[in-house]
Amino acid sequence: MKKFKVMIVEDVALELKGTENIILNEIPEAEIVGTAQNEAEYWRLIRNVEPDLLLLDLGLGGSTTVGVEICRQTKQSRPKVKILIFTGEILNEKLWVDVLDAGADGIILKTGELLTRRDVVSVMSGKQLVFNQPILERIVNRFKASVSSELKLQDATIRYEIDEYDERFLRHLALGYTKDQITKLRGMPFGVKSLEKRQVELTQKLFPGKSGINATRLVTKALELHIIDIENLVPDEE
Repeated sequence: MKKFKVMIVEDVALELKGTENIILNEIPEAEIVGTAQNEAEYWRLIRNVEPDLLLLDLGLGGSTTVGVEICRQTKQSRPKVKILIFTGEILNEKLWVDVLDAGADGIILKTGELLTRRDVVSVMSGKQLVFNQPILERIVNRFKASVSSELKLQDATIRYEIDEYDERFLRHLALGYTKDQITKLRGMPFGVKSLEKRQVELTQKLFPGKSGINATRLVTKALELHIIDIENLVPDEE
């Protein structure tokens, strides 16, 4: 690997020292050209020298949004700079999504094996979306759960003979839409009477031999059977 310049943004002095030691001991090709413990120090530094790699902590001064904005603005003004997030925000998954949307090249959680030479080499060689083991485990678990949910949805759709309009009808009932509002959805070719008939038919499918089932119980059953996905309860265009 060719020599390259690295800048570190970390607000905890002890962790900054630890990161510097990792780089000095494990990555001799890296030249540390500056360190900053807050946003103001970072912008002063980068005006004078542009690094090849920015190691960026997210929780600066107790704020998680500062790190995201540093990432976004740096990528916009200096797109060639690689940005590897090195963060202790191990539970804030929304923050990970925000910083990836802001253009980060990868995320290393401060847990497990921490920052390794392999991670840095991957980023500097142009690999996109570099993650260490702790975050990879989270991603894989989410992927497995997502696939499992999709398979359950497919199985329920076939088993209970659910068509596109059944799913849309149930999903919008779950969102609190009235039947009259559902008839006004784009591409919904049914009036209120037809939806009432459809509700009766769905009730017979999901509660065979039972009567007196209201819309709330019907929707609850549809969620239990994965006919509609609680993670994707979003309305269609009206």
